[in-house]
Amino acid sequence: MSDDRETDTTSESSYQLSRHKKSPSSLTNLSSSSGMTSLSSVSGSVMSVYSGDFGNLEVKGNIQFAIDYVDSLKELHVFVAQCKDLAAADVKKQRSDPYVKTYLLPDKGKMGKKKTLVVKKTLNPVYNEILRYKIEKQILKTQKLNLSVWHRDTFKRNSFLGEVELDLETWDWDNKQNKQLKWYPLKRKTAPVALEAENRGEMKLALQYVPEPIPGKKLPTTGEVHIWVKECLDLPQLRGSHLNSFVKCIILPDTSRKSRQKTRAVGKTTSPVFNHTMVYDGFRPEDLTEACVELTVWDHYKLTNQFLGGLRIGFGTGKSYGTEVDWMDSTSEEVALWEKMVKSPNTWIEATLPLRMLLIAKISK
Repeated sequence: MSDDRETDTTSESSYQLSRHKKSPSSLTNLSSSSGMTSLSSVSGSVMSVYSGDFGNLEVKGNIQFAIDYVDSLKELHVFVAQCKDLAAADVKKQRSDPYVKTYLLPDKGKMGKKKTLVVKKTLNPVYNEILRYKIEKQILKTQKLNLSVWHRDTFKRNSFLGEVELDLETWDWDNKQNKQLKWYPLKRKTAPVALEAENRGEMKLALQYVPEPIPGKKLPTTGEVHIWVKECLDLPQLRGSHLNSFVKCIILPDTSRKSRQKTRAVGKTTSPVFNHTMVYDGFRPEDLTEACVELTVWDHYKLTNQFLGGLRIGFGTGKSYGTEVDWMDSTSEEVALWEKMVKSPNTWIEATLPLRMLLIAKISK
């Protein structure tokens, strides 16, 4: 996953959730964004492999492609030739507008996502496109190649038409037969169970809720949540030994750029020490049950950032301000940290939590 760090100019010191001075309920104002937009997140232009419309269309047909590793270029080449007998998204006219998308799993970053052009009004599209990945061969052996076929309608909504997955760990790159074009039957979506089970490292952090940051003030003030990102441990190396990581933070449901804060980048280590504190104010006690702290760790490389793992710290109720939301999905360990923080105001509550894959959607630019 990747986003545009260069365009993110948010201050790292403090962000006010209570920007609407007239309103007594700062965070409630944000609840209007808790539909699709609330799936937007700090993580920029990120789309999960599992976002999209599944199950509406039957999965049928085949895809023809070939893969090869070009040692001289250090590139994986995926030659997408064609598909045949796809399911019809337009049942009346018996046609679809299909395209093929490829990912290297488990790292669904900008480096990991490629797609062909859309071929309109056909169930037998011909692409003859090469999708290229700049990647070291030894890293490639830890990946799976996922090819999925999608119908894109006039409103740019995507419907899933089938997929194929190749485990590159066991792939024989020297076998010439493996470089030939082959037909593969398209399959239904495999459940993303074991996909993210691999170790993404851990984050050591501490949280503190300060209910009255201005003591002695007659009018009740809203509280602050302090987030102290101490360090990360054993981060995954996606680019060999090179790693230049930083942490971003956002308080959901507010997905605006103003809500984002980030640490500096720390290079050349899989266990970077940040010691960075972020402060968010505008929290009333009732807001603590509706909001969620999303922390994401990124590897900054050239002009892109690749997602390494993240945390979502909140009550994990699946709802925010009465609306069902995908991002309120905290694990039991993440919930435990948030509960302790809420029960023990003005006290730093420390934890070391495992980083995990977060299913996060695109943010509007």
